[in-house]
Amino acid sequence: MINSFKSFLVEEEKTVYFTFGRMNPPTVGHGKLMDALATKSGKNPYRIFLSQGNDPKKNPLNIRTKVKFVRKMFPKHARSVMLNPKVKNIFDAMVLLNKEGYTNVVLIVGQDRVREFDITLKKYNGVKARHGLYKFNSIKIISAGQRDPDAEGAEGASATKQRNAASENDFTAFSQGLPRTVSNPLAKSLFNAVRSGMGLKESSDFRKFVQFEPVSEIRESYIEGKLYAPEDTVVIKESGELGTVARLGTNYVIVQTHQGKVVRKWLDDIEKLEE
Repeated sequence: MINSFKSFLVEEEKTVYFTFGRMNPPTVGHGKLMDALATKSGKNPYRIFLSQGNDPKKNPLNIRTKVKFVRKMFPKHARSVMLNPKVKNIFDAMVLLNKEGYTNVVLIVGQDRVREFDITLKKYNGVKARHGLYKFNSIKIISAGQRDPDAEGAEGASATKQRNAASENDFTAFSQGLPRTVSNPLAKSLFNAVRSGMGLKESSDFRKFVQFEPVSEIRESYIEGKLYAPEDTVVIKESGELGTVARLGTNYVIVQTHQGKVVRKWLDDIEKLEE
């Protein structure tokens, strides 16, 4: 005797990829993380959740402002950037994705957070707790292949460096932590939004950030146009690679290597190859 029609139903396997981060403010490192998320997800959907903490020191951008900038800075991921007031932490994201019918979940994070989330998220799978209940057939934590861009401390903590640059009113340093595709007006708008969130006065004069004090002979020579020029052949000191100067920045040089890579280098990271 057939007890229930449900006995004939086979649960459809649905997999979703996601990441969860502060992105306060968003940086070039976050862009690389989202690119890795999109690549690894393949044909599966992917979601990007942002934390909602808001304080002057470490989280100067509120959630709505942050989402707005992330979507503008990384337009190809804009549709996957979620704005849900109920998702305040990674457990809330897990519960939501489970309710949406996904049976398998894959979290993409920086290499240094893989073990932490692997232990924590699997520990509560199928366990009703304060955050609610989620139950997945499988939970996988995959490294994005780089350090978490939200990590604190000096080592690769790009978001921390961005907040410090905004606090010191150093737009040049701040702009170097953004993707090259970000326009100057958008960079200035983000810079001022971070300063405003820190309780600091917004900046209106950005010209001073491209003016150098006479602190070194290298910079003085560069400013006077005596150091590098477009089409110059240079050597990247660290790797020994040869390249050609493609563009001159404020205190850096864009170099196209002979292998086809385009890299940004500080003035003393390269050396002109004399004829």
